Amino acid sequence: MRLINVEAFLERERLIRQGKRADRRAKVLEFGDDEATEYAILSHRWIGQEVVYNEIVELAKMAKDERSEIRQRDGYRKILQSCEQAKKDGYKWLWVDTCCIDKQSSAELSEAINSMYRWYENARICYVYLHDLPGSSFPTAKDYARYPNSNGWPEWLSRGWTLQEMIAPRNVQFFNLDWHPIGDKRSLSPILEDITRVPQVILREGLSPNRPCVAQIMSWAADRTTTRVEDKAYSLMGLLDVNMPMLYGEGRKAFHRLQLEIIRTSNDHSIFAWGRNEIHLQAGSILTNSSNLSKSASQKKSSPRLRTIDLVHSLSRIAASKSGCFFVPVLAVTRSSKPCCHAALVHRVHQWPSFWLCGNLITIDIQGLYIMKGFLFNYVKSISDIKACRIPTPHSKSMTAQSTRGVSPTRLRAQRD
Repeated sequence: MRLINVEAFLERERLIRQGKRADRRAKVLEFGDDEATEYAILSHRWIGQEVVYNEIVELAKMAKDERSEIRQRDGYRKILQSCEQAKKDGYKWLWVDTCCIDKQSSAELSEAINSMYRWYENARICYVYLHDLPGSSFPTAKDYARYPNSNGWPEWLSRGWTLQEMIAPRNVQFFNLDWHPIGDKRSLSPILEDITRVPQVILREGLSPNRPCVAQIMSWAADRTTTRVEDKAYSLMGLLDVNMPMLYGEGRKAFHRLQLEIIRTSNDHSIFAWGRNEIHLQAGSILTNSSNLSKSASQKKSSPRLRTIDLVHSLSRIAASKSGCFFVPVLAVTRSSKPCCHAALVHRVHQWPSFWLCGNLITIDIQGLYIMKGFLFNYVKSISDIKACRIPTPHSKSMTAQSTRGVSPTRLRAQRD
């Protein structure tokens, strides 16, 4: 990762202010190892015209007027204030996303985005700059008059990328508009939990020892916005422990790719916990779109990790057998008083006219639900709204679910229509 040499940056700024000639050969940006280097990191809301990589490197070589224009930007002042705070705290290195990544290189940008969660996690301290907070204390109540476009809170709390920037670092310090400290993440965890729905234990200790299910992590991003639609997915990669290449221009396909990557690398079945109206039935997919995130995930904001039916725990992937039968993982979601683990659930599924195969995923439509061992659920909801149905057997044309006691689960198959 590229890091700002705090001392070199501040020395160059001092010489420019005094009208002296800065050393054009001085390196303001240098490469460092995030695991071996003690560095500070900045988290902020991008506003106006930020200072990019080429500008921070070539500043000393620019004409006076061009250099003056850059130094007057709010983006430059953020970098300057961050460097001064880092020096005050005893750190020699600082990382700022606006100028430490050469965004003209797609390979470097992709590597940076895939590494960003780790970079924030390994930082010794994270400075959160709230550009729209003039007060001397952290807000404790919504103010729609001041923040009409961010649900009544400072904009930083409503952005997609800042979610991981809040969770990943252990030490997070908040600063107001004038760069006065207004609290740290640990002391502000109760109000941060109320605003963001992220549990205090995760705010204090991070994700590693307390990683919740995919559905709950996605619920934290339900109300957050990003400038580019692809960033709705890319900003969640670190939180979901997923890596994939960046393809800016793919639009909402990015969120679809994110879900496929989660399915490929994880056996967390809560990725399928979308409601009937939130999955792409017409497109032949059981995955959802990022625009539906707030509709579905927000309903799970306080739910614990969803567990799967014990008797089908091995079905960690959607798969097709040689006989043409299709199987899907089952989510333990029910309003019945009967424990889910006391029944084996088998989906009867329908193959789409033109199904597609991607890795181990086959898109399907759930047509019905078989319930064995005689348990009939009053209400069951999985990937879509489904009802308990009667199970036909060789002994009768129609046999109720209550009369299936003694039927071997291996004899009941999810047959293709």
